[in-house]
Amino acid sequence: MQLAQQFRTLNEQGQFLLANAWDAGSARVFAAAGFAAIGTTSGGIAYSRGFKDGEQIDPQLMFRELAAICRAVDLPVTADIEAGYGRSPEAVAETIKAVIAAGAVGVNLEDRQHGAAGLFDLSAQAARINAARSAAGDLLWINARTDTYLLGLGVNEEERLSITVERANAYLAAGADMVFVPGLVDLPTLTYLCQRVNGPVSVMSMPGAPSAAALFAAGVRRVSLGVCPMLALMGTLRDIAIEAREAGTWQLMGERFYGFAEAESLGRSAAGRA
Repeated sequence: MQLAQQFRTLNEQGQFLLANAWDAGSARVFAAAGFAAIGTTSGGIAYSRGFKDGEQIDPQLMFRELAAICRAVDLPVTADIEAGYGRSPEAVAETIKAVIAAGAVGVNLEDRQHGAAGLFDLSAQAARINAARSAAGDLLWINARTDTYLLGLGVNEEERLSITVERANAYLAAGADMVFVPGLVDLPTLTYLCQRVNGPVSVMSMPGAPSAAALFAAGVRRVSLGVCPMLALMGTLRDIAIEAREAGTWQLMGERFYGFAEAESLGRSAAGRA
């Protein structure tokens, strides 16, 4: 309950920058850097285990990784549960129970239909969010994600923004605490959106996006790093592999070397494992 209240306070007070981890090690790196809370990234967890994103990984494996991250840090952890691992409200409620059992104090729940085209019908997604709220009680901060911008819905920007506002307010009315609009980083559009949504808005950083300060000034309450740090590390690993294979040198590896002592400082002994 203490972690849940800490996480709620972070979201409510705003200017909240959230790091997203894909395993216990990355969670501890972010914690050591001073982040106040950790989120998981479904894409990062999937990619690091050889799966595609979009609910292609076994939910039980996702829950085990979530539990490992929760045990690894003494910080609030919020879980990326994609579309809830089931279409029905009942399936979403079961996922919420599993997330709470793993130790998380928040979730991101998206409206994209994995395995089908487009988004869940508005009323269907509202029912799914309502089921999540009922299952969670006050234990979880629910961040309702809408993929209107990631999918480029609407015939133009004006219609896309209108669809987003409609969905955002419906999700908040259904029991969500916050609305998440990944793919939108245009500051004037964000300012307009934040003025018309009846609750806090969160977005995801990405290469080329405005700074966190600029996003907060537009009215955004929370900015998450999302899957991008993990993808940046994959890009670094690719370049190290190419240099080693083609040149037989390790300059890139040396430039970003973390250090054995630093890595050891983040670990726990076998006797201290949770």
